[in-house]
Amino acid sequence: MNYPTNVKYTKEHEWIRVEGDIAYVGITDYAQQQLGDIVFVDIQTEGETLEAGDTFGTIEVVKTISDLFMPVGGEVLEQNTALADQPELVNQDPYGEGWLIKVKPADDADFDSLLDAEAYKTLING
Repeated sequence: MNYPTNVKYTKEHEWIRVEGDIAYVGITDYAQQQLGDIVFVDIQTEGETLEAGDTFGTIEVVKTISDLFMPVGGEVLEQNTALADQPELVNQDPYGEGWLIKVKPADDADFDSLLDAEAYKTLING
């Protein structure tokens, strides 16, 4: 299992990586393994400003649809358009090419409630 240290994690298994004033959001390696083969990613919130914990989209696998939650409050700037034709990128490279959205975080304080790699590992492994 992959736990990059350059991202922060949520208890709902999303990750966020800040690059300048933009942040990338995706689901963790653990989440994609638990879900199985991803067949569709639906994000209808581009251009919206959401609060931490709000649903920003859904991810569909063969047997279920799971909500995706904002790790921090902010504006959804862009979704990963490559996922329309290749949703399997989330399975293949969850921390890289399989990112879901780019956001402009509203408040740095939101990051204080997120987990680092060690805390996330503890959450998963007990």
